[in-house]
Amino acid sequence: MRFNKLDLNLLVALDAMLTELSISRAAERLHMSQSAMSNSLARLRDYFDDELLVQVGRKMELTPRAEVLRDSVRDVLLRVDTSIAAKPLFVRSESDREFRIFISDFTLATLMPHVLARAHAQAPSVRFALRPQVEDPTRPLERGEVDLLVLPLDYCSPNHPTEVLFVETFSCVVWNRGRYGQAPLTIEQYAAAGHVAVQPASAHPSSFEGWVVARYGLERRDEVTTYSFASAPGLKVGTDRIATVHSRLARTAAKNLPVTLHKPPLVFPEMQQCMQWHKYRSNDPGLSWLRDLFHQSVGDMDTAIEALPRGATDTLDPAPNFLPRD
Repeated sequence: MRFNKLDLNLLVALDAMLTELSISRAAERLHMSQSAMSNSLARLRDYFDDELLVQVGRKMELTPRAEVLRDSVRDVLLRVDTSIAAKPLFVRSESDREFRIFISDFTLATLMPHVLARAHAQAPSVRFALRPQVEDPTRPLERGEVDLLVLPLDYCSPNHPTEVLFVETFSCVVWNRGRYGQAPLTIEQYAAAGHVAVQPASAHPSSFEGWVVARYGLERRDEVTTYSFASAPGLKVGTDRIATVHSRLARTAAKNLPVTLHKPPLVFPEMQQCMQWHKYRSNDPGLSWLRDLFHQSVGDMDTAIEALPRGATDTLDPAPNFLPRD
């Protein structure tokens, strides 16, 4: 099929080459021969009157024209995929669809086991590809390379639908035999202590709790940094350090670790953990099922966490006169 003298089949080849930055990898991705892909590139170069991909040393790079085309071509193909090629029904008991989800290890440790348990009961052949958020997650969302993002509302894209999954608070985790293991934690102790801090391996420079602490103007002494939320509670056992983490994660960690959980002596705003998907996929029946599954699993997660011992001293109220800077 042609549109304005362009063979529209070439757009699929163009998208693969602009994504892979390699003729051979693009050919492999589309199950084509390398010579056929090279022929497609030659025809595209002729149509656009531009080299599109050029050899620079041992790798290929996009020309400025190709940079402009990359997102536009992907958007066109995504529209076709979601409006024309998408299946009108999702039979969960028969489907072997793979859902690609970008998710932090906080949600991976707390919510995802319950999602997978429900999914296995309802759709035993459905598969999940769980990916770390090691880059700006909105980029693969825009390109249709991910089905669902699970992340705080503050990091969601304003251009796509969002649903709040649950609201999260924060707890300070300390070794129960250390300096801060018994008495409530004061703001002076928090400011003076060493900390285990999370620095996610993503485009965002700090975690939500790190961003909150910075708003207070505190120069917190981060003596240990980790890319993993789930590892933080265990990394201060045997020390007098403090780890400020999501309360659900803290309660889960307290089941197996010798720790005490304190209410933070700072006024931490609640974090809204959300799901986000591409606007073109709002009517995808499989994705609608998956979103409902996540909502149902929040109740399972909270029921399981409520059954755990608290291991906390929740007697300290947030300091009313120590408010964040504007």
